Amino acid sequence: MKINVIIIDKKGKEKLYAGLIEHYIKIAKPFAKVEVIEVFDKEIAKAHDISPEVAQRAYSRALEQYMASGINIALDPSAKEVDSYQFANLLKDSATINFFIGGAYGFKRDFLSKCNSAISFGKITLSHKLVKVVLLEQIFRGLTINNNHPYHK
Repeated sequence: MKINVIIIDKKGKEKLYAGLIEHYIKIAKPFAKVEVIEVFDKEIAKAHDISPEVAQRAYSRALEQYMASGINIALDPSAKEVDSYQFANLLKDSATINFFIGGAYGFKRDFLSKCNSAISFGKITLSHKLVKVVLLEQIFRGLTINNNHPYHK
């Protein structure tokens, strides 16, 4: 199984969470290959200075190239909230799963409609860098649930 976490983020800029990110990728290895793909370009940087709508369009253009294969799941605060067992079910029955984390302005509705589903980790606002860590922990937790590993208890 291959799980990609694709995020609007500057490559390698975040040191605060780097250890946790590496930790969850490493401990998930017995169950799946997990990769974090950070996407940020000049168009996104410029778009942030113009408007939220333009930024969302730039995110969509940058992320759509990663939707070619597998199941595509966007993280969206207005989507349905899932618990850990519901999240684990999302990880079943697919060779490739792509999780998308948007930038500061979230996703346009048309990007979300191209995804197989969208989920929410709750109504609170978290930085997208912190959401990346939370998502990786939930990926590991979901994999352990699906493999009857005691971590999730």
